[in-house]
This record gives sequence, C-alpha cells and structure tokens, in this order.
Amino acid sequence: MIGTDGTKISFGRNNLQNEALTWHLAKKSEIWLHAKDYHGAHVVVHADAPRKRRLRLAAMIAAYYSKGRNSSSVPVNWCPVSHLKKIPGAKPGMVQLGAYKTIYIDPEINELQRFGIDVG
Repeated sequence: MIGTDGTKISFGRNNLQNEALTWHLAKKSEIWLHAKDYHGAHVVVHADAPRKRRLRLAAMIAAYYSKGRNSSSVPVNWCPVSHLKKIPGAKPGMVQLGAYKTIYIDPEINELQRFGIDVG
C-alpha cells in the first residue's frame, strides 16, 4: 500500500512472503517491523526515516497480522533491515534482531480499513 505521503508499506502474510520481503525486496536502510513474541507478518516501511504516523500504521499492520491481533497494547519491534540477521538453518522468515526499538499499539480495524488494508 502507498500512503498519502507517498511512503510505501509492504507486508508478508506467511513465512515465504516474509522471507522474500525482508531479504529480497526491502533495502537495508528501510524500516522493518514485527509483533514481538508472536508469529505474524513482517512489515517494511520503504523509507529510511518514516514519519511517526506512518510508523504507527505499519506497527498496527504488524500487530493485526499476528497472533496478538485480539490483544491490546501489542509490542511491535522495529529497526532498519540492516540490523537483521538470517538464522542459519532456520525456517524461512525467521530472523535475529540486532539493535531495535519497540512500539506498543492497539490493532484498530477501522483505522486499517481507512487505509484500504484487508481485514477480512
């Protein structure tokens, strides 16, 4: 999806899509997000320094497309793609984080729908 500010956000909905997004489509300087301690989507904001509103939307996508979907205040880790490492021998989509930050977000269906995100 592309936001009103022109910043693109992409996300994977399974381990193979997550793998392709993180290691083949995203640039090292772009921002990667994933719900902490939950299986779920990898989300990439295709910008080096996204605006806070865009980062919060991406975190909401990561929270919604995770096993924490029905929780409140879901922790979502984020960092530049360059801070990720592939785990040797691990399943596709598994990563190890270097330095990262955490944002806490409530998955709001109405907000996601407003941006055209499929919440079906």
